[in-house]
Parts: sequence; structure tokens; C-alpha cells
Amino acid sequence: MPGMSSRFTNRRLWADICLLGAICLGITAVSCGPYRPEEPEGPTYFDPNIPAYFPTDARIPADNRLSVQGVSLGRYLFYDGRVSGHSDPTAWKSCADCHVQAHAFEGGPDYAAPTPHAMLPLFNVAFNSGRYHWNGDTDSLEHLIYMALTDPNEINGHPDSIVAQINAIPFYPDMFSAAFGRPSDGAPVVNIDRICKAIAQFARTMVSADSKFDRYVRGETALTDEELKGYLLFTTEEGADCFHCHGGGGNMLFSTYGFANNGLDPDSLHTDAHDRFSVTGNAADRGVYRIPTLRNIEYTAPYMHDGRFSTLEEVIDQYSEGVHYAPNISPLMHHVLEGGVQLTEPEKQALKAFLLTLSDPDFLTDPSLAKPQDDRLP
Repeated sequence: MPGMSSRFTNRRLWADICLLGAICLGITAVSCGPYRPEEPEGPTYFDPNIPAYFPTDARIPADNRLSVQGVSLGRYLFYDGRVSGHSDPTAWKSCADCHVQAHAFEGGPDYAAPTPHAMLPLFNVAFNSGRYHWNGDTDSLEHLIYMALTDPNEINGHPDSIVAQINAIPFYPDMFSAAFGRPSDGAPVVNIDRICKAIAQFARTMVSADSKFDRYVRGETALTDEELKGYLLFTTEEGADCFHCHGGGGNMLFSTYGFANNGLDPDSLHTDAHDRFSVTGNAADRGVYRIPTLRNIEYTAPYMHDGRFSTLEEVIDQYSEGVHYAPNISPLMHHVLEGGVQLTEPEKQALKAFLLTLSDPDFLTDPSLAKPQDDRLP
């Protein structure tokens, strides 16, 4: 039956055409559905690396969690002088111009700070349990960074010009999108709030916890007899009596981050326009300043709020026999009536030897905290 084969062939061909048509219709139905652009991946969040003997509560705001993208952006901004917002390159100033890694992110002895007070180092700031600045005029790291960016004595930028400058640099908008996403209301992806948040994220990764004393606490090394003697002096009222303000027992940050009049000057000299009194208006806060950490003290000269001392020896001499009484002197200054703790020369040497065990040299060269090796940065 010659026609049967032909009909069978036609029937198979028709079936194949129908099947192909159904497949195409299915593909068309899928491909012609509503267009849904691929959503970009969000920030990759991570928790800070907290040493076992540090406070477990890192001060990280819920609206500024650490992310890989945010920290990377903050690192770029930290080292970029264009964050000053100035159009003249000779006026560019970055955070790193003042906070130098080689000096534990302080200015160092050769830096002539135009600020009212000597700067404080930027490390372990995520664990600061108190307020920021020598006079404690903010409790937010993000706001502290905003102050630094806009203060006439510091970076001296204007928020609008800072944002315009950064937004005009080709690679930054994409970095801001990756770190924070695009605002749902269509607002610009770069704004001053995000600039401060990114720099704050980077600053919170500056954790210094690998000094000789850290390794001693972890059982990895031993202290010398002189260093142990200095530690004993540090942690006893009968010795150097440092621990009340600077910790050293259970307080491994080596600061309470409180405020104190430490007997640096006679009461008649407490006329600083930028002491704690300038914030609180409380007369008891004349000549009162925030207690800094002693970690990396070897690298953070000059010392005191006004940078009056260049060496650790001068600082130790001050507390040994140079303390001045004032009505509002900290009650923790137990030896004020004797003019200080009256250390012998061997005791001074031992105390200094202990203080030097708080140095973390690897922190000064940590490549993850250094300026990015990127030709796009000035």
C-alpha cells in the first residue's frame, strides 16, 4: 500500500511540527513574561575578629554592619585626599595624612597638628566603651569622622563639595552601590552619610592585639624579670598606680575610656577652650580629658592632650614627681599629695620596659590596613 507509507510519513512530520511548535510556544511564554532585571548581590557582611580577652560587644551600629565591600570602600576613602572635596590638588588632605599607619594611625612626632589637641590613634576603636575625642564631644565614630572631614582645623571640607568630588570619580559610584546598594527613592548613591559610614567600617577593622604582652597572656612567650617588675608596678597602688585609669588586669584595652583630671597642671591653668568642660559646662570638668589607651604607646608620641611630652621618660617623670593638686583632680590619683608616686630610677626603667611590651610592630605594617596599591588613587 504505497499511500500508507506516505500518510505515515506525513503524520510523523506533522507530529514533529506540533511538538516543535509546543516547545517554541513554551519558550516564548517564558521569554515574553514580564522583564525582571537580575538583582545585584548585596554586601557580604562579616563579624569583626575579636580577641578572646577583648570586650565581646564591639560597638557596631545596626545600620552600619561591617561588609567586605564597605571596608574596601572605606579603605580607599581613608587614603584618598580627594575626600576633602577641594578642587585644587594642593589642598587635598586625606585621613591618612594625619593618622599614619607607621605611628599606629596617629600623626607621629614630626606632625605639626593644627588641631586644638594632639590627635588620638585610630585602633581598637570598635571597643571604645565611652565617647570619642579628647573632650568626648561625640559618642559616634561615624559622627567623629564627619567632624574630621568638615572641621576647619582638620580636613576642612564641605559636605556638598565632598560628595560632588567623590561622585565624579569614575570608580567610586559602583563601589558605593556594592557596599550600600542603590537608594530605593532614587537618591544619589554617594552621600556624606555613606562616606562617613564606609570610613568608620574600615577604622573598625584596625584591631591591634599581637603585642608581646598579648602573646604573654596567650601563653606564647614569657616576660623578662624587668618587664614583670614593671607590670607589678603598673597594677598596684603601692607601685606606679596606673591600672585604675589604664586597666591591665582584666582590661586588656589599657584604658577605661573615661575622663579625668590627671594633675597635669595647677588649677589656675585650666583654661583650655576644648577640655571636657567645653562639652558639659560642668565646672568639675575643667582640665578634664579622655583617658587614652596605652597600647602602642611606643609609637604614638607626642604625649598628653597637648603633646607637651616627647618621650615616655617625660611621661613617667610627670606621674612620679610632677603631679599638681586641683579641687577636681581624679580621686584615682592617690599620690597627689606627694606630688606623684615617687618611683626610683630602676622602677622607672622597669615601668618603661613593661609599657614597651604593649607595642605591636606587625600592626604598623599590616598590608590589609595600608594604602591600596591602585593607580587610581592619587
